[in-house]
Amino acid sequence: MNSVVRLAIVDPKDSSRTAIKNLLMGLDTMWLEAECSRYDFFADVVAQTQPDIALISLDSDPAKGLALVGKITQELPQTSVLVVSSSQEGSLILQAMRNGAKEFLASPLKLEDFLGAIERIQQQRGGRTDVQVRSSRVITVAGASGGVGCTSLAINLACILARNERNSVAIIDLDFALGDADVWLDIIPVYTIQDVAENISRLDYALLKRSLTKHACGAFLLPRPVQLDDHTYMAPDQLKRVIALLKATFTHLVIDISKSYGPLDMTALEMSDIALLVTQLDLPCLRNVVRLMQYFEQREGLSDKTRVVVNRQGLEDAQISMSKALETIGREISWTIPNDYATMVEARNNGIPLMEQAPRAKITRAMEAVAAAVGDASVARVEVDDKEKKVKRGLFSFLGSGK
Repeated sequence: MNSVVRLAIVDPKDSSRTAIKNLLMGLDTMWLEAECSRYDFFADVVAQTQPDIALISLDSDPAKGLALVGKITQELPQTSVLVVSSSQEGSLILQAMRNGAKEFLASPLKLEDFLGAIERIQQQRGGRTDVQVRSSRVITVAGASGGVGCTSLAINLACILARNERNSVAIIDLDFALGDADVWLDIIPVYTIQDVAENISRLDYALLKRSLTKHACGAFLLPRPVQLDDHTYMAPDQLKRVIALLKATFTHLVIDISKSYGPLDMTALEMSDIALLVTQLDLPCLRNVVRLMQYFEQREGLSDKTRVVVNRQGLEDAQISMSKALETIGREISWTIPNDYATMVEARNNGIPLMEQAPRAKITRAMEAVAAAVGDASVARVEVDDKEKKVKRGLFSFLGSGK
């Protein structure tokens, strides 16, 4: 099992030991090698099982716990020791680190803190793969205007990615007011992102997973609130926690943001590995692409990982050519999705993904090509060379002039 973290836990308190198990064992990247309720026996248990991580709770008896940290560190250096305690006393932290603990984590344990500790241990080991946490890829879909096809792209990308049995995929609908991801998947959710927001102070993986609704294709959905007058509030830091928890267990996270580009939308974009900016070949959309890219350039790294997707290519009333669009926006167009209104509307009205509704259609194959590319970590960054950066802005050159 070299693709998971093998874990051994010692905590004499049944309640806190169970809470740690429930938190970590919901992850398919974690394997509980052993658990122990006595400090006296834990060193022998670790010697026999040789886990990647030994997690020691100090709260029951700090002196015995600290001695155990030193013993395991000295006798089993291949096992990294993590300490958990509700006490944040400086002398206790210092002694734990002197005894060889790699990390000192606060109790009750938070999943994002644990995963951050694992990542730091990997870095300290120089990238060795004896402790592995499966990477997750965050794909955020944004629009240059309303109605350009962001949700259709997000939903179908997620379903196509979920078709691969090696992938696990979750979708977040961040348009709290008018999001309709549940309609595209013909889902009547029991829980929504409102439930997550209302319980954010006690949010853990188990609660979050209960809030997800699974579609037949294998993708999970965290939908927008049911009622328009539901007052859902979520701070950017809270969204970061939700994303961190989902990244811990899903290989791909697809986020469909709103068109307001508010704090939550920008948080999702900044946390993404790749951002898809969906547009059509019309004047208002291309103008907004330029404006948005200028805005993204003010956020470190966001412009570099943004790729432009032209939807509904071939639409009869589109009067701007691809070459003129390239000149206008000053950067390459990564993918084009052909116009097939009838097929798309039928799939939406039926609540069936394109790969099932029309598996041989050109629009389906185009989305499969996008999914194959964005689902691969090798396209995490978009390289824009100096020549592309200097391309004349064409129709909207005045936007960059400051006039």
